[in-house]
Amino acid sequence: MKKIIDTHVHIWDFNAAEYSWLKNDTSILNKTYTIKDFLPVKEAAEIDYGILVQAANNFEDTDYMLQTTAVTPGISGVTGWLPLESPDATATAWENKYSQNPYFKAVRHLMHDEPANDWILQPEVVESLNYLANNSIPYEIVATKPAHMYSTLTLIEKLPHLKIVLDHLSQPPMQDARAFNEWQHIMKAAASHNNIYAKISGLGTASKKFDSWNETDITPCIENAISIFGTERCFLGGDWPVSLLAGSYETTWKKYQSVLNSLQLSEEALDNIYYNNAAAFYNL
Repeated sequence: MKKIIDTHVHIWDFNAAEYSWLKNDTSILNKTYTIKDFLPVKEAAEIDYGILVQAANNFEDTDYMLQTTAVTPGISGVTGWLPLESPDATATAWENKYSQNPYFKAVRHLMHDEPANDWILQPEVVESLNYLANNSIPYEIVATKPAHMYSTLTLIEKLPHLKIVLDHLSQPPMQDARAFNEWQHIMKAAASHNNIYAKISGLGTASKKFDSWNETDITPCIENAISIFGTERCFLGGDWPVSLLAGSYETTWKKYQSVLNSLQLSEEALDNIYYNNAAAFYNL
């Protein structure tokens, strides 16, 4: 059996932190999801390890994940939040609060919820991200439209030493051939920088087909990601519980694995995609 790490797991507890994006949500997501809810489905899907990923732009969410990780075998690390709009506050939080925590592995900000598509290019944010790069802290990009990705390409040019992963493959537009070609172009431009990784995740919801999506829908996305980034810079994420909008956690993983098996990759390549690349990115 291959060692598998899910690099995109969310937990949230309304008693622990505020999740502003869920306030008016009427879906199944608008309730507390704890690690106790996740562990049984993780076991059923035969996933060995997990990374908890930021779900709110506040310290409370990050602290909740770190506290959970510290007492949960099989959860390897946390992608947390830092106040990137203030370089001084970012440095202070890292140096005084998180630098000694062995589970704090990367940083993310819900930039797709910001009004400005170029939020990430604010001078203060760039300065904070430069601080991350200088301290070997990876950054996760959550881009939901081309404008976010074009801003990301500009950022990459400014900070070529910042290690970045593109969450959910930057939402490939599966239903629009012209938009898909643009997505390919952007991903190729990003991949020309060796510090940029691709996270194969969130494809069920990105398909917009939810319960009816299948391997045929996502194969071009995964095939392109591996072709563009190579088998040394791709890894996988289940995106629980958001993925539940598009079917069960176990079904999501079966579809990803089915596509990977169909690509006739070497055992070494599969080991890289399932575990080794993530271990390198998150310094596990």
